[in-house]
Amino acid sequence: MRNKFIEQFEAKQLEVKKVPSFRAGDTLRLAIRIKEGEKSRIQNFEGVCIVRRGVGVGETFTVRKIGANGVGVERIFPIYSESLEEITVLRKGRVRRARLYYLRNRRGKAARIKELKN
Repeated sequence: MRNKFIEQFEAKQLEVKKVPSFRAGDTLRLAIRIKEGEKSRIQNFEGVCIVRRGVGVGETFTVRKIGANGVGVERIFPIYSESLEEITVLRKGRVRRARLYYLRNRRGKAARIKELKN
């Protein structure tokens, strides 16, 4: 049983931020606000969503991209984070499972995800 004040606070937080519908397998571009000293800037992080977990304000998702020299980079983002400025869905992926951890072991063309046709 949850405290009613906490539920009200979380409901207000959910209303404020517009989140597009996406799921595992989708290619996302995330605009992340990075603070360096007194300055702040927006940096994009583009990759495939491999998992979405949690409920409500505590919901998170993991995005994986292939960085320099073929090194895989994964980051976990809270959906309702203050540092996450914008989520853009670039491609809808056609996958048959909710957690795409098998992509960690795939390289090159084997790691491709088919695009969902409307």
